[in-house]
Amino acid sequence: MIPVGLAQCLEATFLFLLLLGLTSGQRLVTVQQGPLYRVRGSHVTLWCKVSGYQGPAEQNFQWSIYLPSAPEREVQIVSTIDPSFPYAIYTQRVHGRGIYVERVQGDAVLLHITELQDRDAGEYECHTPNTDERYFGSYSAKTNLSVIADTLSASMAPQVLTCTEGNAVELTCEVSKSTIQHTHLSVGWYHLQGAGEHNAEEVLILSKDFILKPGPSYVQRFLEGDVRLNKVGNTTYKLFLGGVKPSDHGQLYCEAAEWIEDPDKTWKDISLKQTERTSLTVLSQGKDLSVDIAAAESSLSEGDTLQLNCMVEAQKSSSRHFQVIWLLNGMEVARVDPHGVWTWKEEYEERAKLGQLRALKPSNTIYALTISEVGLRDNGTYHCSVSEMETPGELHGIQTNLSSGIQVIVKPIESRVCLSVSTSTPQVTAGDSLILHCEVQGATSAMSVQWWHLPPQRPGPGVLVATMEQDGSLRLGSTYQDGRTRGSLRLEKASSGTFTLVIPSTLDEDDGGKYRCEVTEWSRGQSWTEQGETTVTVSSMGLSLHAMLRSRIATVRYGQSFELVCQVSANYSLEEVPTSVRWLFQPNPPTSPYHELVQVFPSGTMAWVAAQSHFKEKAQLMKADTSFRLHIHSAVAADEGTYQCEVEVWRRNVLPLGQPAATTRSNAVGIKVVMPESKLQVSTQNSSVEVASSADTAIECRIVFAQNNSQLAVTWYLLPPLADGTPVQIVRANYSSVLEYGPEFSSPAQKSRFLNQRVSNSEFWLQILSANLGDRGEYYCVVEEWLWLVDGWYKLGEGTSGRTTLELKLPERELQMEKTNDSLSAREGEEVTLPCLLQGAHLPDTRLSATWFQMKESGLSSPLLILHHDGTILSPQQGLAARLHLRRPTAGDFSLTLSRVESGDAGLYYCQVQEWQQQGEGNDWALQASARSGYTRLTTIPPESTVMSRICSSPSLLNFILCLPLVLILLLALAVFCWYYKYEKSKKGNIIGSQLMELEGNKEVKTAGL
Repeated sequence: MIPVGLAQCLEATFLFLLLLGLTSGQRLVTVQQGPLYRVRGSHVTLWCKVSGYQGPAEQNFQWSIYLPSAPEREVQIVSTIDPSFPYAIYTQRVHGRGIYVERVQGDAVLLHITELQDRDAGEYECHTPNTDERYFGSYSAKTNLSVIADTLSASMAPQVLTCTEGNAVELTCEVSKSTIQHTHLSVGWYHLQGAGEHNAEEVLILSKDFILKPGPSYVQRFLEGDVRLNKVGNTTYKLFLGGVKPSDHGQLYCEAAEWIEDPDKTWKDISLKQTERTSLTVLSQGKDLSVDIAAAESSLSEGDTLQLNCMVEAQKSSSRHFQVIWLLNGMEVARVDPHGVWTWKEEYEERAKLGQLRALKPSNTIYALTISEVGLRDNGTYHCSVSEMETPGELHGIQTNLSSGIQVIVKPIESRVCLSVSTSTPQVTAGDSLILHCEVQGATSAMSVQWWHLPPQRPGPGVLVATMEQDGSLRLGSTYQDGRTRGSLRLEKASSGTFTLVIPSTLDEDDGGKYRCEVTEWSRGQSWTEQGETTVTVSSMGLSLHAMLRSRIATVRYGQSFELVCQVSANYSLEEVPTSVRWLFQPNPPTSPYHELVQVFPSGTMAWVAAQSHFKEKAQLMKADTSFRLHIHSAVAADEGTYQCEVEVWRRNVLPLGQPAATTRSNAVGIKVVMPESKLQVSTQNSSVEVASSADTAIECRIVFAQNNSQLAVTWYLLPPLADGTPVQIVRANYSSVLEYGPEFSSPAQKSRFLNQRVSNSEFWLQILSANLGDRGEYYCVVEEWLWLVDGWYKLGEGTSGRTTLELKLPERELQMEKTNDSLSAREGEEVTLPCLLQGAHLPDTRLSATWFQMKESGLSSPLLILHHDGTILSPQQGLAARLHLRRPTAGDFSLTLSRVESGDAGLYYCQVQEWQQQGEGNDWALQASARSGYTRLTTIPPESTVMSRICSSPSLLNFILCLPLVLILLLALAVFCWYYKYEKSKKGNIIGSQLMELEGNKEVKTAGL
């Protein structure tokens, strides 16, 4: 039996092995544990690695950030696989290597942010694209990065110390921080003897763990107590160097670092600061080495040459090895090693290349330094330091001695130039010239002059206008090189110290503002610049430009002349500037914007617009001083409207003119042309006319009064009984007696029945032949009076007559008919029958006639089909004749059949039946009785849509169906051809294979025979 404890142990082991097996192939992405705190401006790295993956050994990584302002929104930063991965806010930093990914190995990378910014704070996510056969495990990990201020401060006053060998030196370094997070400080002292930062040597370091660590060269002295560090208060650190040695010669500085502990228990330096340097010169105790320094001249002016000599005195100097260092204010200028090779400090290298600095070694005891063209920067105390080396290749000297200091004073060359800037044109108008003066006094050498323009309300360094070099050559600024813009600029030297700038033609207000004159005096490779300014104001030409249009009379009679005066004013002389005027016109009533009539150019030439040619024949243009006149003779109706003048001016002294400098438009002046009055009078008396069916009648239109020299036009109208108040035009006869029928009366049948006739000069008739039931209604005429004037026919006025009511005189006896109103519907393309039934028998020896009418939307009834009493049938509307059929199954049935119904057939229909009887043998037939049926409303229904109708109604579908069989046949033929080609190819291959086998068989037979 297994003990309980052992059983539990086995069970736990089994579960552990099971979990281990399940997770052996699981991808895991890990990232540097957060939260991390880094200071602004520092170089930051974040590591990320992946394990348990499948696929290639080199995995790809993508970094994103979730900003605190939008914690749910991913912002992509950089990717190792996709160059277009970064969002726009990071694209520039990624392309400029401000943010990049360093691959440590195939499955591990470092994200570098070279200069951390406040906006870089947030939650960073490292994601690895899947290369596994299936998704299993984690593919990303996140960490938080906070950006904090850099509060670390380290300072030490720079000094130049000279100390004798064996003495003590103490240096003080102030280090402080105010970081909220828990951080540690480390403070270290470093010694720099040679050139370059990489040569710095550790002296003594107080680590972040508060442990003192001396540098390798200072261990023994640290143990002896000659090198120690004392902390005074919270921020002061003092380095004590006792018993200084020649090897301590060089520069000393303090370096402080701030450290923070990350969540993974490692310490990271988040800020590093270095102090300024202290120069330490150690004088050797050697008795046989003396150094002296001398200068040819120690008080110089800028541009002079300084000559320094360093002299070494020592026993057996020719066999000894010396290194000489030239110092200015304790800072190294140059050094020469025992081999005689000179090395310049970086800030002096460029001057040495230009030949301004030279160093010589005439002998082993004399060293010379020459500085040509000295400047103020060369002021100070010069020393030369000589170190004796045991061998030429040694870095540390046996002994060192420093010369006494020699004070070199460089006096600046002062310029006594003074200048005054003025203008003789302080206020001008655009187009006027600017004259600017720059007067220089006290100059003793060559000068160059520059004029700058500082436009108003446009801050900046200004625009270069012109430059006069020392040799007198002139160079214009890029803006002023085109002479067509402001004319040919001139910069002249009026006298020995007066420079005058002339701008012939100012462009606009932007040419105003300040103009600065800069005078540079040159002497001995140096220059001094003085400057002065003056202000000018340039007014726009359009600011004071105004145009006023006026006319003595606003209303003119037909044929009378009128004149328009355009008066132009400005605060400058208009006679001296090019001026153009454009006359504009808008007809009345307005049908379009103003259009141009004519333009008078500055040269006096005129350009008429072709569309307004009728003005050209009778218009006269004049100019007097600053006024422009437009005189129009014989006004007609087309001249009525609104007039304006538009004035353009150009800058003076500029050719070609180019674009105008200013434009103004005058007020509008309306001209009304009064036409001759119409005295037309038309009789307005109402009347009525009753006429028998099929009889002729006439409607009268009488003119009461009209001018003798006028022509009349008459238009006849009908208002049907059931109309909605809109009259229907029957016929119009214009002033030339040309007839024009209305749409409802344009058929030949209607034209033949409605005739216009002028009976006399004062009377028109409308004759109606064979009146029927559809002709009922109110008739009236509209008469227009037309008069021929200078440029054509003009309508003077019109008058409307009274209304004449036309009624049909019906027989006293009325036939009995079905008068019930009915509604029918029919599908388009089908057939429909409209009922018309006579009830009861008609009298013996009588005959019947029937007329079918269709009522239009206007209320006008038009006859469709007429059956005369003699049996003849008439169809007034030719377009319907083929589709109308009158079937009479019985004597009283006059039903009308309409075949192939169309959508336009919808409407109201009714019929009229009349009874006729002959008055005697050979006499005419007389109407005895009549009746009208009720209204039948016909509604049309669109036809049903079928497959064939859909195909036929769609051209694209029809073309597809027609072309599809042809395409299928072509594809089938192509398939057969391909099959045949492959078949022939395989057949040919089989034949060749058989022949080869046969040849091989024959060969084998021959071989066997041998």
